Amino acid sequence: MRNYDITGMSCAACSARVEKAVGKVEGVSSCSVSLLTNSMGIEGTASDEEIIKAVTDAGYGASVKGSKKEEKGSSAEDALADRETPVLKKRLYTSAIFLLVLMYFGMGNMFGLPMIPFFKGNYIGNAIMQMVLAIIIMFINRKFFISGFKGLIHKAPNMDTLVALGSGVSFIWSFVCLLLMTGNIHDEHMMMSLHMNLYFESAAMILTLITIGKTLEAYSKGRTTDALKGLMKMAPKTARIVKDGKEVEVDIESVQKGDIFVVRPGEAIPLDGHVVEGVTAVDESSLTGESIPVDKEVDSKVFSGTMNQSGFIKCVAERVGEDTTLSQIIKMVSDASATKAPIAKIADTVSGYFVPAVISIAVITFIVWMALGESLSFSIARAVSVLVISCPCALGLATPVAIMVANGVGAKNGILFKTASSLEVTGKSQIVILDKTGTITEGKPSVTALVTGDSVDEKEFLTLAYSLEKKSEHPLAIAVVEKAEEKGITGYEVSDFSAVPGNGLKGICNGKELIGGSVKYIDSVVGLDKKMKAIADSSAAKGETPIVFSYDKKIIGMISIADRIKSDSKEAVEELKNMGVRVVMLTGDNEKTAKAIASQAGIEEVVAGVLPDGKAEVVRRHKEAGKVAMVGDGINDAPALTIADIGIAIGAGSDIAIDAADVVLMKSSLKDVSGAIRLSRKCVKNIHENLFWAFFYNCIGIPLAAGCYIALFGWKLNPMFGAAAMSLSSFCVVTNALRLNLVNVHDARHDKKIKQNEIKLEKKENKMIEKTMKIEGMMCPHCEATVKKALEAIDGVVEATPSHTAGTAIVKLSKPVDDALLKKTVEDKDYTVLEII
Repeated sequence: MRNYDITGMSCAACSARVEKAVGKVEGVSSCSVSLLTNSMGIEGTASDEEIIKAVTDAGYGASVKGSKKEEKGSSAEDALADRETPVLKKRLYTSAIFLLVLMYFGMGNMFGLPMIPFFKGNYIGNAIMQMVLAIIIMFINRKFFISGFKGLIHKAPNMDTLVALGSGVSFIWSFVCLLLMTGNIHDEHMMMSLHMNLYFESAAMILTLITIGKTLEAYSKGRTTDALKGLMKMAPKTARIVKDGKEVEVDIESVQKGDIFVVRPGEAIPLDGHVVEGVTAVDESSLTGESIPVDKEVDSKVFSGTMNQSGFIKCVAERVGEDTTLSQIIKMVSDASATKAPIAKIADTVSGYFVPAVISIAVITFIVWMALGESLSFSIARAVSVLVISCPCALGLATPVAIMVANGVGAKNGILFKTASSLEVTGKSQIVILDKTGTITEGKPSVTALVTGDSVDEKEFLTLAYSLEKKSEHPLAIAVVEKAEEKGITGYEVSDFSAVPGNGLKGICNGKELIGGSVKYIDSVVGLDKKMKAIADSSAAKGETPIVFSYDKKIIGMISIADRIKSDSKEAVEELKNMGVRVVMLTGDNEKTAKAIASQAGIEEVVAGVLPDGKAEVVRRHKEAGKVAMVGDGINDAPALTIADIGIAIGAGSDIAIDAADVVLMKSSLKDVSGAIRLSRKCVKNIHENLFWAFFYNCIGIPLAAGCYIALFGWKLNPMFGAAAMSLSSFCVVTNALRLNLVNVHDARHDKKIKQNEIKLEKKENKMIEKTMKIEGMMCPHCEATVKKALEAIDGVVEATPSHTAGTAIVKLSKPVDDALLKKTVEDKDYTVLEII
């Protein structure tokens, strides 16, 4: 995704206009504009020049994010600096001073304030003074008029257009009254009547009140990026590297991969790398949210932005610049905030039509009241009230502020959402599929028992097992290797080594075939006696994984390996269940071992014996029953993570798993899965509250401003109070979103269980219908593919499995499909359907 800075936007209508304009550019596949951060994310092949031109033609400014990076004082942190609030404060304070003076001249008599002798009874002099002061305030807040009328010229009216029209109409009407006063200078009654119809103070008050709202909104918006700014502040600006035997302090940008850097106690670690000298404890809470320090020794990994607490260490830089873990986290949080959640589409659609609709309502309001015989002054006041009370900003900010704050809360707790969509959808997960190794368990298997056959002793058996397993990097193989090395075993040379995915290993040792693998695999290749099968079954029943070895077609022994479940796995599973989520364990282990582990973790549903390439199919099958979140940490989990509705990479997993996932958990704690779901639900609830307030405010406020309640309740709204309401509406939305900062993602006390969730899912699964079609004419795999594609294009057909050898096609249906349609579909491809069972 390419990011751009956008200038000139003032409300949701502006962001909708920019998004629409850029979306029309050829080569743009997706466009997301954030009013909150004044930024735009683009995916596609369109050039920067074409995109910037589209934004400019729409009446706004654009530049590639980071294009001014080299300028003095510019940095990623500077990009998030709140520059808007100080400018607005200055405008507000200056406006307020002149407004107080204006209110004295316009409304001083109402409050019994003494009037300056020159202006006492001098209606024209008083009106001119009000006009001058109003002009000064309008000039101070000229941005509303420039932006508002610019929007009109480009046929894209925005919130500033409403404010400019409301203030401008009030000023023009007052100016007309002033001119009429000069023509009736000898008619004191007429002069007094016209003076009472002046709205100079309203014209100025509208601008000042809107500026108050904008200032509060800007301040609150600035706080939504506090978490991101906090992360950026953790990144050290300098590093102390060893050069020619001496320590030299250099800028962080100048450190190269492979440089040796040193870190003293109390200092932040500047780069990602590994320790080459020294031992220490490091506080990694900035990345993982885990407050307990992590012990580091030689070869331990260290990460940028974490705090060295106790020892002096030397490290080798492995990731520098934008490649460090901290930089990647910052980028991930920033990118997520630049994307849009599906829930935002409603507000975006409304915002696109909102301002033109409000202007139309204001015009209709004016015409209706004039037609009902009300005065020109009354009718103008109602129309101006409609213009200034309407607030598209609240609609536009409802979603992005909540997304930004929730992303920050997640980042502080080591939960990273890649997109706004993933933040929204995670909370809707109905089924969570957990990969066993490294997710439920520690992922560090160890040998628990050795059983030898009759032909070898324990040392010879372990030597042969070690010789084969040292060729593999599988966690189970590593456990065998570590056990052998503990006993000082040195292996033999193995040739023709190969791995049988999901089954085991084989090779040639001393001219004889050496095989190691699962009970099922070895039984199919060599055959197991009852005694060894019984031992293997007993091992599996205890949650251990038995690996059987054969040498020269003879069973030489079995090694039992266990991977302990994590201390918090059972509690995490219980939390997920209490949230109404169905938990499934997925593993390549045999069923007995899998069920033993699942029982320890409190999981009832297990899918065992799944080969690496079968995980995606398991996820696909469960998606038929509801929204699926897949949790894994390995390379072989990537396809399943990709196909799931939400892919969650746990413990920062492998790089491939992280790339495939939608959510990245920095810790290896399964409780962060429930934490992510909990945070997502809180965020979506907050967005619903914001959207309700935004719609409710406008639905109630606009009729009130138009005077719809005058006949019923006698309620009439002064334009100044309309402006005050408008200024507070956006502030309320942003303030409500900031409440998400108080969310404790691991507090399960308020979780709501979806009681009937599991029943509904089971029913949905049981609705699957299977039919067998007998087909004549299929001659090859190409024919099978043709029939499969045709059948799966039918609505209701989940899967079709044709076989040219059997002359059949097994069709799985999610709902009833007429046999005649199935038959016609196949026969349209020139095959003959003999029967459908």
